[in-house]
Amino acid sequence: MESRCENCIIRQFNSLRAMSKDELKKVSDSKTSKTIKKGEPIFEEGDKLNGVYCVRDGVSKLSKLSANGKDQIVKLATKGEVLGQRSVISEESTNLSAVAIDDMEVCFIPKESINNTLQKNPNFTLEVLRHMAHDLKEADDVIVNISQKTVKQRMAEAFLYLKNNFGEDEDGFLALTLTREDISNVVGTATESAIRIISEFKKKGLIHASGKKIGIKDERKLLEMAEGF
Repeated sequence: MESRCENCIIRQFNSLRAMSKDELKKVSDSKTSKTIKKGEPIFEEGDKLNGVYCVRDGVSKLSKLSANGKDQIVKLATKGEVLGQRSVISEESTNLSAVAIDDMEVCFIPKESINNTLQKNPNFTLEVLRHMAHDLKEADDVIVNISQKTVKQRMAEAFLYLKNNFGEDEDGFLALTLTREDISNVVGTATESAIRIISEFKKKGLIHASGKKIGIKDERKLLEMAEGF
């Protein structure tokens, strides 16, 4: 069933919470809901976006293609995130691709609804700025991590991040299952290197695995590894 923006709990997590009832009603009347299947793109790097995507369910990887043709995943966007906000406001092509990691439900909000509210509602403008500043901080952290931490440290950090943000299933595996290639793209290394480090972490008893699934076995040691001890 189509959900109205004014009744949607998801908006509490993003800048839409600063909209008035009337503004939310206009957004709701103009939005369209979409199902994005696992592996499908929401948008590609270089696209011109005519609106933003509000994530109602599922996870998307935001990545940038490097000169050597490898993706660098800069963020995993989940429930409540608004995708494409910066691109729409700056009226520039997107500098990232967004691809569904699992099946997703998203709402597409045309840019007119966003821009009209930006001009009329200073609280909304402030919320949008806050979220963009937060994204910028996260991007800074990615840069520092890649330049100053070893691949092993970043790998340990990635597993802890997945546990803390997405939790574990009933069997004790990380609830969000990433392919080995995606893991390598989060960490910023070659897939072969990621596979080798995963094997090493298993031998050391830091993690356990079954097929694609990975679980954390010794969180304290993994934390020590992430912090470079």
